[in-house]
Formats: sequence, structure tokens, C-alpha cells
Amino acid sequence: MSLAPAADSAETAMAKVSLCSMPLVLAIILLSATHSEQHQSSQAQTLLRIVRFLNFPTVLNSWNNYKDLCNFEANSSLAVVCYEENITQLHIIGEKDAPLLPRNFSIDSFITTLVKLPSLKVLTLVSLGLWGPLPGKIARLSSLEILNLTSNFLYGAIPLELSSLTTLQTLILDDNMFSGPLPDLLSSLPVLAVLSLKKNLFNSSLPISLSDLENLRVLGLSHNHFYGEVPDFSRLTNLQVLELENNDFGPQFPKLGKKLVTLVLSKNKFRSAIPAEISSYYQLERLDVSSNMFVGPFPASLLSLPSMTYLNFSGNKFTGMLFENMSCNAELKAVDLSSNLLTGSLPKCLLSDSKDRVVLYARNCLDTRNQNQHPFPFCRNEALAVGIIPERSKQKQASKAALALGLIGAICGGVVLVGLIYFIHRRMNTNKTMKKSPPRSITENASSGYTSKLLSDARYVSQTMKMGALGLPGYRTFSFEELEEATQNFDTCTFMGEGSHGQGGQGVSSGGSLTSSGGSRMKHDDRTDVHNFGVILLEMIKGRPVKSETQVEVLEDQLEVALTADEAARRSMVDPLVRQTCLDQSLKTLMEICVRCLCKDPADRPSIEDVLWNLQYAEQVQDAWQGGESQSSEGSPVSPSIPSRLTY
Repeated sequence: MSLAPAADSAETAMAKVSLCSMPLVLAIILLSATHSEQHQSSQAQTLLRIVRFLNFPTVLNSWNNYKDLCNFEANSSLAVVCYEENITQLHIIGEKDAPLLPRNFSIDSFITTLVKLPSLKVLTLVSLGLWGPLPGKIARLSSLEILNLTSNFLYGAIPLELSSLTTLQTLILDDNMFSGPLPDLLSSLPVLAVLSLKKNLFNSSLPISLSDLENLRVLGLSHNHFYGEVPDFSRLTNLQVLELENNDFGPQFPKLGKKLVTLVLSKNKFRSAIPAEISSYYQLERLDVSSNMFVGPFPASLLSLPSMTYLNFSGNKFTGMLFENMSCNAELKAVDLSSNLLTGSLPKCLLSDSKDRVVLYARNCLDTRNQNQHPFPFCRNEALAVGIIPERSKQKQASKAALALGLIGAICGGVVLVGLIYFIHRRMNTNKTMKKSPPRSITENASSGYTSKLLSDARYVSQTMKMGALGLPGYRTFSFEELEEATQNFDTCTFMGEGSHGQGGQGVSSGGSLTSSGGSRMKHDDRTDVHNFGVILLEMIKGRPVKSETQVEVLEDQLEVALTADEAARRSMVDPLVRQTCLDQSLKTLMEICVRCLCKDPADRPSIEDVLWNLQYAEQVQDAWQGGESQSSEGSPVSPSIPSRLTY
């Protein structure tokens, strides 16, 4: 049997099938080509509309071929990148300081057009005059990995919709007018590595959730109005660049990871010491903490960090002695130690290792005639004025817990503590010996609710009373070493607050005018100290800062009037917290002390011993009353009716 006819028949059939399918294949090819052309045409039309929205900027004059977008030759102002004929990157960079786009520009319509390029992964629109609030619909570009809108006029809050861009790695919104708080939802961007919001108008504290951005490498927040403590960034182990310049951050140095390369904290409100662990930041190349109020010893070990090239500590209150034989990193390019309280000799390595190195050290107390140095006493006195106490060996190790319990109490008791710390601190800076004359009573009469023996004994505070005799609550005196321990060597981070005196570095002179203490908290005698304390007491009673001598006189007159008024009128003139806490008899005593301290004639002011004794007396009367008396229906203490009076 022959198979040839069958084989011929099969080949003929296959040929017929091929001939039949060729039109279909050709149709598919033609349709694909048509679709591709239409797709490119659609993208070209979108880009053309974008150019029109941008008012045909001059940087786009060379862009005249909208048909072959993906093969366009890129330049420094314009670049289009495609993948499989889809535009995935668009870069348009206008001229520096580009003006606002015309008034008929609509940011909403512009973004509506832009999202018609759904494959965009990288979008750069820099210095193009864009203005208006950034619409949340930009999040429709769901594939975005990099968004850079630097140097435009965008304002308002960052849209919450950005938090849905889970592929976003870089967000740069520098040099705009964004304001308000940072969205807490930024922490939901799991792969965000670069967040730069410099030169805007943000005005809030930082959300703690920023510390959840574990992939963050660069955080730029300079030149805004951020304030408060910097969140704990120690978990951001990949963070390499942190720029916080020109905000209101502080007062504590932030907690950071150890991979930092650049750290800029200048022009903020930091006033703590530099933590010791910064000396182990071996990758740190650039450190700028200038123009703050950092205190404590200058960490000289930073000079020799292996990667350090730029170091700026100027405009702070760093203390300590430099030595000629200190070591430096040979790669240091610039060091600025100006305007601190440094003493000793400038390290030779700063001047000899490199001719190209810039070294500034003016306005310290260094042992050199170069660059305008202060005399040594200036740095010592200024250090004392800002609460930096020279380190000394401890003769006692006080229990902080016990001391804290001793310091916690009512406002009336707090006034005593303020007085003690104030006068002890002032006494450290003078060589004068205190007079030992018996203390005088400022309040001569007292409540009939107390026995004559109690009042008699109270006028001469004895060791027996310190141990809790006579039914009064026991109290103890604290040594200087204990106060030093409790305040961490009088570290400024332990400040309870600040008023018109700043951190104790400013006061009211004996003539009454506000003045900086400085070298001249050093020539004042005890009566001037008493006057300054009177101003502090006045602020506590009134619950407001005193900023001028005129205010002092006005408020002093009010206290004198209050002393002769009835209890209700007297209480209406004081701070609510004092009003709710102090017995009227104790309040009158505080007022009388204050008025006496503010006498214009120093001879009429009480001695330091008088002030301290009467403050202690007021506290003891207060404590004794609280142990046996009741309170009024309004919740404020009910005082005895017999008034006290000033004694001169």
C-alpha cells in the first residue's frame, strides 16, 4: 500500500492552514503596532499638556520631538526614561529661583494630568514655580519610588495619602512652604530611606513614630520651626545623615545610632552636655553643634575620631582645659571652637598637621594672644553663671531617692528650697563670710491658733526642731554635696524652669534694673543677692515672669496693698497654685518677705539668714496647720484671723 498520497494530503492541509492563519498573525502585529503607537501618542499628549501647565519653561525649548519620547537625549534639565515603552522616570529641573506660575495655574489639574503616567517610579519637578497645596491624588502614582518637588511654592500640610505609597524610598520636599505637623502616618512607609523637608514652615514637635522608620538613612529637617525633644533615634541603625539646623529642638542631646556620618544640630535650643558615647561614632565625618547652649566639658576625643573632617562647637558654653599634646585626625579640614569657655593651650596638632586646615578659636580663655582671647577669670565666672560647677571629689554619697522625697512638697515648701539653692549657689562665688547675728523675725505677730511656746521656739530654729520635736513635722538640712548630687553637679538639664532671670545667669541689680551677672550670679554683696531673690519670690507668688524694673515696682505695690486687705482680696492677687496651697498666714509671710527683699535701700533689706529663717518658719506653720486644721468648702486653706506685720 502506498503512503505517498497520504503524505501529500497532510502537507497540503498544513499549507492551507498556514495560508489561513497568516492574516490573523499580520492582524495581531498590526494591532500591536497600532496600540504601541497609540500608547506612545497618549503619553506624548500627556507630556505636552504638562509642558503647557508649566508655561513652556525655557529649559524645555529643546524638547520638540514628542513622537519618540523614549529615545530622547537627556540633559541636565530634562530626562525621560522608559521601560517597555512606558515612561518610568520624568525629570524636569527649571532655572534657579523660578517665579510663581501664572494665577490661572491649577495644581489640582496639573496633578490630574500627571497621574496619567501610571508607570512612573521616579518624579523630579524642581524649581518650576509650582504653587498651591499638594493634592492627595498624587498617591495614585502607586509605583512611585522617588518624589522630588524641591524649590517650588507648595504650601499647606503634607497630604495623608502619601502614606499609601508603600514603595516610596525617597521623599524630598525642600525649599517650599509646607506647614503644620508632620503626618504620623509617615511611619507607614516601610522602605523610606531619604526624608528631606528642609527650608519649610513646619511648626510642631516630631512624631515619635519617626523612630519606626528602620530603613531611614537620611533625615533632613533644617530651617523649620520644629520644637521639643528629638525622638529616640537609637533604633535607626541605618541612619547616616541627620540635619536639624535652625529649629527649636532641645534641651537634651538626642539619642542616636552609631552609624552617623553627618550630624548637624546647630542653631537650636540644646543646653545639655555632650554624651560620652559620641566618642565611639567612628564613622562620623561632620559634626556641627554650634549656636546652642551646650554645657559641660569639651569632648576633646572628637578631634581624633578616624573619619572626622569638620567639627564646629562655636557659640556654646563648653568648658575644660585644652593641652598642646592632644591628638587630632590628620584629615580634619575645619575646626571651630570659637565663643566658648575653654582654657589651657591650643593643641599643636590643629596648627601643624595641615596647612589647608581652618582653625578658629576666638573668644575663649586660651593661653595665646591670637584671635581675641578673654582673660581667664571671664571663663571661670561665666561657667559659674550658667551653673557649671567645677568637678570636685565627693565626701558623701547621698541617696537620690531620699533626697527627692525631701524636696517634694507643697509650693510653700518649694519656696524654701529655691531660697536655699539660690543662696548656696551665690555663696559659692564670693569670698565673703556670712554674718552671725541672730536672725530677725519678719512677721512679729502670728496666729492665736498656736501656742506661745511653739511660736517662741519657732523663732529660733534649733536642732531639736530639725528632729521633729514640738509636734512640728521633722525636716533636715541638705549639705552642698547632697544638692550637687541631686542636681547632677548642677547640670542645666535639671532646671525646673526658666523666668526673667534665664538660668540664674541674669538678675535684677540692687538699683532694680535687669542686668547680666557675669564677672561684675561676683562683686555684689549679700543685700543684692537678697534683692534678686525677692524678684524670684515675686515671680513665684504672682505666677508670671518679671521683665523690667517697672514691673517689679508695680507688683511690689500690689503686694503691699494685699497685705492690708482681707483674705479674699489677698488670695485673688496670687497665682492659683499658690492660692490653693498656702495657708493665709504663710502667704502673708511670703508676701512680707518679698516686700522686704525688694526695699530700695539695701540697709532695709533682711539678711540672708533672716530670709531663710522666715521661709522655714512659714513652712513649719503651714505643715503644722495641715496636720490639725480643716479646709474651706472652696478647697483653699482657712487661715487664722490675726494678721502679721512687717518689722523694720
